[in-house]
Amino acid sequence: LGAIAVDGGRVTAITNAGIYDRDGTPLGLHVEDGVVLRPLNRGDGDGNFFLKPNGVFAMSGTAARIADASTFRLDDAVSAATQSGPLLVLDGTIHPAFRRHSESRRSRNAVGVRSDGRVVLAMTRVPVNFWDMAVFMRDRMGCPSALYLDGAISQLWRPGDPPPEDRHPYVGMLAVTER
Repeated sequence: LGAIAVDGGRVTAITNAGIYDRDGTPLGLHVEDGVVLRPLNRGDGDGNFFLKPNGVFAMSGTAARIADASTFRLDDAVSAATQSGPLLVLDGTIHPAFRRHSESRRSRNAVGVRSDGRVVLAMTRVPVNFWDMAVFMRDRMGCPSALYLDGAISQLWRPGDPPPEDRHPYVGMLAVTER
């Protein structure tokens, strides 16, 4: 993986890009190279994906944003997007369902966008609850908006790391490249 290059840039991090159904299809919006491969999902259901508000991480050129899926509008400028849930933080406010002392602790990964527009990928080293992950993304990583990507099967790879375990097939990946 260390030799992977995307659009002329060296890959500096890779993680899975959200929650998928048992058949391997994304549960929500999935856009690659400006093509919508799976539409936005505003439906209801069980599990973390459907804990409202859920959200969308979208790229338009080099600009990144995280938005509430209920108000997200797809436009022609979006080149890549993934929908997941729940939103950890939106505009500095932690998801209303999260509780500081929740006993629901899992490995978790997330994507956030800092105030300066930089994208942050995060993966926990130990199981944490949603509250702790949201506070970390907002207060430690400087992301006023952050989106939970997934839990137990998540992995984050960086140069120098061993190749990711081949435990689960990933339908979508987020890659950070150095230009």
